[in-house]
Amino acid sequence: MLTTMYWGFGSPSNQHRRKIACQENLQKIHVAMEIYANDFGGTFPVAAGARTSEEALAVLVPRYTADTGIFICPGSKDLPLPAGESFRDRKISYAYYLGQRPANPQGLLMSDRQTDTRPKGAGQYAFSETGKPPGNNHGKDGGNFLFCDGHVESTPARVAFSLAVTQGVVLLNPKP
Repeated sequence: MLTTMYWGFGSPSNQHRRKIACQENLQKIHVAMEIYANDFGGTFPVAAGARTSEEALAVLVPRYTADTGIFICPGSKDLPLPAGESFRDRKISYAYYLGQRPANPQGLLMSDRQTDTRPKGAGQYAFSETGKPPGNNHGKDGGNFLFCDGHVESTPARVAFSLAVTQGVVLLNPKP
């Protein structure tokens, strides 16, 4: 019984596996975004007037990826998406830094859902400190950041680096 409780759904081992699977999702999305950027003169998806990450990233499906499962964080409680169909009117798990370009390799491109869309300094909370919404894809265990060069960094809820955005870049959270 103790083994089941330890290795069950909420175990540290399973939480770690979900965070790794989330990192893999973000890297797969990055591949689709790189292909998109090659087709669109070196720009990642842009949607004028977009207020959510779904509005901007929906252009990736189905032409650049038919795998909509990669847009749902395994640590979240978000519902699965129909394969190969636009998710513009549905809900995904990831935030998107609209306006970034591949030419800025250290720029932030995506992350797990954040607590809000304001810029944050080092030491501030980007993800839920309590495990409750918003910003709780991984409970109170922080989240992942995808950079324009394709690498992913996992952080605690209180980030160690600045999340300031440059001119022309806007953070879009997914629908609440």
